[in-house]
Amino acid sequence: MRLTFGYRDTVCEIIEGRGFIASVGNLVGKERNVLVVTDSGVPVQYAKSVLAEFSNASLLTIPQGEENKNFNTLETIIAALREQEIDRSGALIAVGGGMTGDIAGFAASCYNRGIDFYNVPTTLLAQTDASIGGKTALNFAHIKNMVGTFHHPRGVIIDTDTLKTLNARHLYSGLAEVIKMAATSDAALFSLLESDQPLNDTLDEIVAAALRIKCDVVLKDPLEQGLRKVLNFGHTIGHAIEVASDGKLSHGECVAAGMTYFCSDDMRKRLEKMLKRYNLPIKSPFAGAALLPYISQDKKRKDGLITTVYVESPGTFEFRKMTPEEVASLIS
Repeated sequence: MRLTFGYRDTVCEIIEGRGFIASVGNLVGKERNVLVVTDSGVPVQYAKSVLAEFSNASLLTIPQGEENKNFNTLETIIAALREQEIDRSGALIAVGGGMTGDIAGFAASCYNRGIDFYNVPTTLLAQTDASIGGKTALNFAHIKNMVGTFHHPRGVIIDTDTLKTLNARHLYSGLAEVIKMAATSDAALFSLLESDQPLNDTLDEIVAAALRIKCDVVLKDPLEQGLRKVLNFGHTIGHAIEVASDGKLSHGECVAAGMTYFCSDDMRKRLEKMLKRYNLPIKSPFAGAALLPYISQDKKRKDGLITTVYVESPGTFEFRKMTPEEVASLIS
């Protein structure tokens, strides 16, 4: 599948399919000077496959983990870009999950006031959500994605064969973001996820459907001024759980738990059944009072109110403005 969307002077081409990691050089330009950034948790063969596509490229491996999405790692990437002597005609390519794409994209947005960025996501979460839309970020002062920019990639190469090396927990964690999009925006996709069909048999269809949702939303609201906030379903409480868990729970697991507090009773029953099927949590392990300090730091807060997303039935949503205290009170 191929999708193309543009924002200002950036045209992003998205290529999705099996074995497409071998297409990176053709999309980027094999003669360009590039830095490939991956992390220590990504199977090394993926970055090496990308590296082999170029005549002038180097590889930087950063430590894995959300706790390393910080200024120290950013400095390491900037230093590697300088060492590779990359100028504004060069490019930075991220190979890995959402953490790698976030920080590599941020580095690309800052270095020389912006260089081309390409993303090769290798996790389900990154392929269906984090790699699309131009959000880049660092964590700061224990606040997730506190520092960031919008810097759209020039290209995203999604090779679903890379999902074969994910363990079940990481695969299901990424699926939480797909469930989020299906719940708010695609009743047919939600029904597919509810069905008895084996996940591996429908994975390409699921990834393609999620990509279409994400691209449609981003095209209509590239800077998250309105509609794009629908993609935050489950994130208001989910981000707070993620910070409080101090890395013990993955992003997708936290979002999964966060969704169940913003549904009708009927929707919640269907959602909880689906989440249990994929070994995802259905409630916060922390009390509302414990999460309130983190909920209060939500980036979507304006004039003391947070824009939350509520789902009555699959494929529908509404925005509701709530105080942090009202959000915390939902958690018994």
